[in-house]
Amino acid sequence: MTEPHVPPRPGPGASLSRDADGTDITYSIADLAREFEITPRAIRFYEDKGLLEPRREGLRRVYSERERVRLLLIVRGKRLGFSLRECQDIIDMYGAEPTEGAQLQRLIETIRQRRSVLQDRLADLRLTLKELDEVEAQAQRLLDATGEDTGEASAPGEPAGRPPEP
Repeated sequence: MTEPHVPPRPGPGASLSRDADGTDITYSIADLAREFEITPRAIRFYEDKGLLEPRREGLRRVYSERERVRLLLIVRGKRLGFSLRECQDIIDMYGAEPTEGAQLQRLIETIRQRRSVLQDRLADLRLTLKELDEVEAQAQRLLDATGEDTGEASAPGEPAGRPPEP
């Protein structure tokens, strides 16, 4: 399976190092936390759940490029609303042979289920926004009927107290 798009490595000032034989770039927990804008505690949590397996050099955790990509998949998955179990399934897909049809089918089904949940949430949000707009418009009509000036200016075509949408 092809590797996921990986964002560039941390910029200047990052404390990247080479592993013992000098061939592979390694990362500290602080490097990865900074790069992915998560806490070291979150990274340790993912380790405890078996999603990451850094090497140890004494008490220090050393992360390979492989672990960095795994963390990228976890962070992306979580931001898309996937559970840790679903993130693990996605990670497993990147280690699978492209001919493993059952795993590919499971990944496709997971994606379809997540898409369906997100579409339902989006529909709920749209309905809630519509209801809020209706209540706000009704309140504005009642306020206008009283003839009171609330001091709030609104842009033409925009309900009072609501900033224009970008």
